[in-house]
Amino acid sequence: MTRQGSTQNLVLGSSSPRRRDLLARIGVEPARIASPDIDETPVAGEKPRGYALRMAQEKAAAIARGADEIILAGDTTVALGSRILPPADTEAVQRELLGKLSGRRHHVWSSVCVIDHGGRARSRISKSILRFKRLGPDEIDAYVASGEGLGKAGGYAIQGRAEALIDWMSGSHSGVIGLPLYETRALLRSSGYDIA
Repeated sequence: MTRQGSTQNLVLGSSSPRRRDLLARIGVEPARIASPDIDETPVAGEKPRGYALRMAQEKAAAIARGADEIILAGDTTVALGSRILPPADTEAVQRELLGKLSGRRHHVWSSVCVIDHGGRARSRISKSILRFKRLGPDEIDAYVASGEGLGKAGGYAIQGRAEALIDWMSGSHSGVIGLPLYETRALLRSSGYDIA
């Protein structure tokens, strides 16, 4: 182990600035960033929890690991019942997603996988349950116009305006943003990363 506060050869397998910001909250700064290139299409009949775990594991495995490097990758999956919701790639898709989530509870599965310097992979997952208030068409239009949730799983970003539209939540706030910090810290510690 190296001294706490150093980069300790940690590779973040994500181009998401949210995940880098979340790691900074617990005093972790990656030595480098690498974007995994994998097929993120769900397998037929795949459940959201299993999908989220598989995605984090495949993202971590897709990153070339140098000597003594530790790889960290994550995935955040939004689900309505057993249905995996897609990212909001267009405003039309975002409107449809927000309409489906309006007034209903949904799950956010946030997984993390760490591959240690010896090549051993460890994974953990958090489950959060959220409920949007019943959204009127004007509220959906205003949120879509903000541009915030475009490209995001489920069509929203809790760290922005959407937080004021969620009237109930149970689980990991950081997990809903993109990386469950409790699980991440535990995995890093068990993988030999020196973190307080």
